[in-house]
Amino acid sequence: MELPILGQEPQVSELILGIDLGTTHSLVAVYQHGEPRVLHDSEGGALIPSVVSFPQDGAPVVGKAAFERMQLDPLHTIYSAKRLIGRSAEDLEREISTLPYKVVHSEKRDMAMVDLGERLITPQEVSAHILQACRDRAAAELKLDAKSLTKVVITVPAYFDDAQRQATRRSASLAGLEVMRIVSEPTAAALAYGLNKKENCKAVVFDLGGGTFDVSVLELHDDTFRVIATAGDTHLGGDDFDRAIMMHCAAEIREQSGVEVLADPRARAALRMISENVKKQLSSNEEAEFVYHDAHAGIAYRRTIDWRTFQNWIIPHVQRTLDHCVSALHDAKQSPDSIDEIILVGGSTRVPFVKAAVAQLFKRPANDSINPDEVVALGAAIQAGILGGEVKNALLLDVTPLSLGIGTAEGTVSKIINRNSAIPVQAKEGFTTYVDGQTAVKFTIVQGERELVKDNRTLGEFELRGIPPMAAGLPQIGVRFQLDANGMLRVFAKEEKSGVESSISIEPKHGLTDNEVEKMLADAWQNAEQDLETRRIIDLHTQRKNVLRAVHKHQEFAKEKLSPKLWNELHEATVTAENIEGSTEARQIKKCIDDLEEASIALAESLMNDVANNAVKNQKVSDLNS
Repeated sequence: MELPILGQEPQVSELILGIDLGTTHSLVAVYQHGEPRVLHDSEGGALIPSVVSFPQDGAPVVGKAAFERMQLDPLHTIYSAKRLIGRSAEDLEREISTLPYKVVHSEKRDMAMVDLGERLITPQEVSAHILQACRDRAAAELKLDAKSLTKVVITVPAYFDDAQRQATRRSASLAGLEVMRIVSEPTAAALAYGLNKKENCKAVVFDLGGGTFDVSVLELHDDTFRVIATAGDTHLGGDDFDRAIMMHCAAEIREQSGVEVLADPRARAALRMISENVKKQLSSNEEAEFVYHDAHAGIAYRRTIDWRTFQNWIIPHVQRTLDHCVSALHDAKQSPDSIDEIILVGGSTRVPFVKAAVAQLFKRPANDSINPDEVVALGAAIQAGILGGEVKNALLLDVTPLSLGIGTAEGTVSKIINRNSAIPVQAKEGFTTYVDGQTAVKFTIVQGERELVKDNRTLGEFELRGIPPMAAGLPQIGVRFQLDANGMLRVFAKEEKSGVESSISIEPKHGLTDNEVEKMLADAWQNAEQDLETRRIIDLHTQRKNVLRAVHKHQEFAKEKLSPKLWNELHEATVTAENIEGSTEARQIKKCIDDLEEASIALAESLMNDVANNAVKNQKVSDLNS
């Protein structure tokens, strides 16, 4: 087997955007005037929430505006699409139950799709809207026409397989963008830290994001980056920390109130947001308050969570990251002592327990001097600068995270490109026929490390036809795999004696066809963006009415049970909220909602106590213990 390095793509002179398409947030950066920089919105914010909402009566809403709709319209507001992309519903079985929106399986494409009720959408479509928001951010700050920004470098987790990379490329096509290079996130981070400017060294990049984890071992030698090993999990990240908090608190709410709170999509969305906030607070404080009130359901839950409790809840997830570190070091034939630098990437590395665990494994503190949220986007911009000719003397040799091979007639796998081979790469292997007079051979292309075809992921199939009839074993069929710098695979087959040949560019079953991409692009251009501020005001008024409805339902109870002071506060907040019916001031409406929710806490607590008292009314202690 030969593994010659293919040539690099030709350089281009147009401005290329570097995009970190993240699970929780996304960022866009550019390389200009000799350095990379992350682009910000008018308020100075760099992060674009990776959230897209699909209102039933309007155009999709992306970013902050969509994030604000998560609790208001959970069934039509999609987050963490990166964890769905390139996956089937079966792959996602464990986490579907905690998502407020509905994920279903598409038999046609063997892929997970989101059911909005009136239609199904793919995770690729969701990601396309996020990519468009990144391009629009760049156009606004750079004062350029968005249509002139068509070339991008997109980062993906190092452990994304071919299906997930193809799906990401499709997302870019839907957004009207041309992907110049797909770069692994840890590799981009190493570029941002300037490891290419150091003398020969070995580094580990520990990348724990919102939904994915990667660890890569890199080697720098003579201005050339080489990823020598990678490991990770595309379903491990800060979302799992949030889920741990949410599941523990939801169980306690169920015990205290008898309400299965996770059965309600709105409640799931609210609990997730509260859990994420608690996690963030515990990254800088010793304890945080988890407060969830639902006057309509009679729930008033409050719990103080300290950092030790949180640490115990997430130990299994952190241990999984360390196990992957050990695996990557083993594959790279390195030890913790032989590593010169450890780099922390991803917002979830802000959790103190994560930092401490990494420091303990490598016996020294890791480097997090660059904002972990921005470092990958900065690296993507540098890679864009390399492709655009602005960055010199930097060669990036990434690796393929999983082996690629051909399924044999016996159901075993013949590996053509081995895991951790530097890319771009090509490799060739010989096959023959198994039956006399056989004129066609079917090839099944698989990805994975298992020995049997059924235990690996099938990427595609194609046939080589027109082979002259010969005795079994005489035809000489050469199969060549070509993996480009983006991790995209092409397979060629040729019968050497007759010259018959065939080829395939892998397009997994769970991808989108070219016709579907063209149709979605046309649909996207026809539906112009609506006024987001108007949308936000409508949503806030809907939220205001929902809270008022819950308070009105228990108004007589409140008048009877609350103290005069608390009743007056609730009554005044109610009247104020009723009197802003026609307001178009978002801040004013939001303040009224916050004041009303604060004033109704006492009502929710009284309702919960009343439920508990009625539950034990006329019962003896002996009955309760039985």
